[in-house]
Amino acid sequence: MKQLLFKKLQNSKSKIIPGALISLCLSLSPQSMAGSWQQNVSIGGFNNVHIYTPDSNSSIGTGKSLLIVLHGCVQPIDNFLTANLEDAAEEHGMVIAVPDAMNKAGFNCWSYWQGAVSRTAGDYKNLINLANTMSGDANREIDPKQVYIAGLSSGSAMTAQTACLAPDVFAGVSPNAGPSIGTSASGAGSCETVSPSTFKSRCESYAGSAKDHLSTQLAVVGHGTQDTTVPTCYNQQNANGYAQTYGVNQLPGTNTISEGSGHTASETLWSNGQLSMLWFNNLDHSWSGGAGASGSYIDDSSINVASYLGKFFAENNKRVDRNAGPVISNFSVIEDNNALTITGDTADAEGSVASVNITIASLASGTPSAIQTISATLANDDSYSASSISLVDGLYQVTAVATDNEGKAGDSVSMTIYVGTPPPPAAPELSGINASVSGQCATITGTVIDQNLNLSSVVVSFANDDITATVNGNQYTAEKCSLPGGSNTATVTASDSTSLTSVDSVQFTIDAGVTGNYNLHINEGHITWGSGYSACYLEFGTADFTMREYPTGNEQCNWIADGAPSCAGPNQACLGGGTTNTDNDNDGILNTVDNCPDDANSDQLDSDSDGLGNVCDPTPYGSTFSCTETTASNYSHVQANRATTNGAYVYAIGSGESMGFYNIFSTATLAETSENYYEVGNCP
Repeated sequence: MKQLLFKKLQNSKSKIIPGALISLCLSLSPQSMAGSWQQNVSIGGFNNVHIYTPDSNSSIGTGKSLLIVLHGCVQPIDNFLTANLEDAAEEHGMVIAVPDAMNKAGFNCWSYWQGAVSRTAGDYKNLINLANTMSGDANREIDPKQVYIAGLSSGSAMTAQTACLAPDVFAGVSPNAGPSIGTSASGAGSCETVSPSTFKSRCESYAGSAKDHLSTQLAVVGHGTQDTTVPTCYNQQNANGYAQTYGVNQLPGTNTISEGSGHTASETLWSNGQLSMLWFNNLDHSWSGGAGASGSYIDDSSINVASYLGKFFAENNKRVDRNAGPVISNFSVIEDNNALTITGDTADAEGSVASVNITIASLASGTPSAIQTISATLANDDSYSASSISLVDGLYQVTAVATDNEGKAGDSVSMTIYVGTPPPPAAPELSGINASVSGQCATITGTVIDQNLNLSSVVVSFANDDITATVNGNQYTAEKCSLPGGSNTATVTASDSTSLTSVDSVQFTIDAGVTGNYNLHINEGHITWGSGYSACYLEFGTADFTMREYPTGNEQCNWIADGAPSCAGPNQACLGGGTTNTDNDNDGILNTVDNCPDDANSDQLDSDSDGLGNVCDPTPYGSTFSCTETTASNYSHVQANRATTNGAYVYAIGSGESMGFYNIFSTATLAETSENYYEVGNCP
């Protein structure tokens, strides 16, 4: 099979660009692209992954989506650097990751027909780890409910089998020009019939206890109309298999997807927006990159399939909560005789308002301490009103949150008010100061309480400037960049309208990086003539620029220039701290012995003893867990350790999703989707 496939690939149209030309193309990209490529990153069990991170975010959910793209046989991952993936990434807020297979079979093929099809085997494990590691890294801002996988040829079959193995991880799958799941070694050369029922049976068998997640997975199957390498029979066969697996029906007719003259595809859709089949017009056995795409087995004859996937997945994702919750307006709090009257209006775009909860918290200690929770009276026009108990003299924070008929809470609104006889003049109170550092920038946050409600300003003095902080409620924040290297002090001064002031300060350390021209950075090993030089020269010419070292995982680092992420060096051993003392996740456990080196887990808990800590293990308790649902008051959820509290609010343990107020009147349904991991809502 391997020899046959290789010969067919050799005879297929091949557009190979010399390495020097690829380097030149990449060096020109920063002027047209806002994001950047990181090349040959060691992450998720792979030694080499090309990662493109856009500046934009997904149009749905939280943060960015993630599309993992798998190469075909005899196809280096460098070829995808000229496949127009950046266009799709920027348009749809989608991080692109292109891994190089670790356990190859034959001519650079993904080994989909050999070995066990298991979440803990070979590249299946690596792909799942790659997805979880990237979506679990807060710095990447990837929404774990928007993780997708696609592939070409052998990568297509690997894509399909991996998505069946882990439908809880992959919300969408797109096999392109590849055999059906479970086919043999000769399946790429001649069509092997896989009936829809067999496809479903195999997919559900791979999924095991996670098979219920298939009901919310999306699929896009595609094949070139001119493909003479892998039989085109698989396109309809795969579509029929997914249709039966998902329980959806084919819709009548077809649509033409056009990206300009000569770049079209035929689209067939199934019910529930869950399945699409594409025929790429005029495309041979290649990844469909759209106009201008080039490279070996990268073709520009049809549409940009990555852009299509970004749009289709965003429009049809079944896992992202699109309910924004009700909005509160005209929020009013009036004090009379040591009692408060709270009124306002609500509106819910997707349904109806079910309740409005009011929390009254004392600020006597400097931080909110809830003393009363009220379920407001809701009128037919969705206005609300509530009255407090008699309150002692003091400063109070009043917070309102509306919940809709689906149990979704909207954003809270709050107001600070003094009850009783006004206090004597006093300076504002500062507390909870904190400094967070990113590169040569520092963000200072904290709490400011003004008993007299006449706060005038909060100013943060940095080494190189004074910044007026942004105050939201009782929280302030200020950021300053270009700070000097070494130890720094930020001094916070809060003033009221009578010129009374209070002062607080915090110390932090700034990494000033290394500054010099491209020759210095080459000599220091930050960039090389083959990796980084072209992009850096285009950005800075012969001028000095600053580079800093950033960890990429597995004790590897990249040097990246300030303000120009395309100016980056190769993936290499960390030069600053070496390897033996590296602790990427700052949990006190060195990477060399940490069972989750990129996710903080100081307890090193590994419940299934597979060498992978629970926090980064997709199946921390093995594969036999069965999801259960519990509907109860928020108070009961906390008492049963399904949820925890933070002030007046309750959050699900594991997912951290907000459940509303901590009382016996607020009710929520929690799904335990894995051991001690709870999500708001029903089991998938």
